[in-house]
Amino acid sequence: MADALQTLVEKLRTRFGDALLECRLDRDEVTIEIPPARAIAVFTALRDEPDFAFEQVMDVCGVDYSTYGEVEWATNESTDQGFSRGVVERATGRGPVAIQYAAGKTIPGKGRFAAVYQLLSVSRNQRVRVRVFAPDDELPVVPSVVALWASANWFEREAFDLYGIVFEGHPDLRRILTDYGFIGHPFRKDFPLIGNVEMRYDPERGRVVYEPVSIEPRVLVPRVIRKDNRYLSESR
Repeated sequence: MADALQTLVEKLRTRFGDALLECRLDRDEVTIEIPPARAIAVFTALRDEPDFAFEQVMDVCGVDYSTYGEVEWATNESTDQGFSRGVVERATGRGPVAIQYAAGKTIPGKGRFAAVYQLLSVSRNQRVRVRVFAPDDELPVVPSVVALWASANWFEREAFDLYGIVFEGHPDLRRILTDYGFIGHPFRKDFPLIGNVEMRYDPERGRVVYEPVSIEPRVLVPRVIRKDNRYLSESR
């Protein structure tokens, strides 16, 4: 398996050259990164050329690389009263002094949003992960691959709905998980955890109504209380 994957990496590097911004083998998985301007040409070759023959796209997802590499929920401290985490509030709406995600806190030299494609070659029994960064953080746009793989239709709509990534050339790009009047994109890291609005059914109006969020933003701190004889004093 390792030899076959290394051979695939070498074929990718030889075939696409400087069109690959990244090509690596890690944990028995091949990942390549390509620029949006050359994405369709590379995807077409990956599908049609016999050395690759990636007939299927198994998934397309969005990624928000805001605050990439920063850790919010990790700590090396514990007390005799339990174990608490999350003392640094970074997500909007999580607490009264929540920290906004700072612009530019992404992978160095890359943008904030990326579309990630999982391709499968049934005939060659191989997989490859392809990552395409959107050049503009304010309006992230990458090419649509629906014309190459029809199954990408719903995947791209999901990434648009949850992350706001626009897939240029998609035949019917609209929300698929949230409703038509939803504001924002809920998988972005700066989206409030409590949301922007709440809804309920109003019996007097006979319909669902939207209202401002009524719950109080707060941090729920996980704690583990150990009830084990090894932690009890000998006097007990």
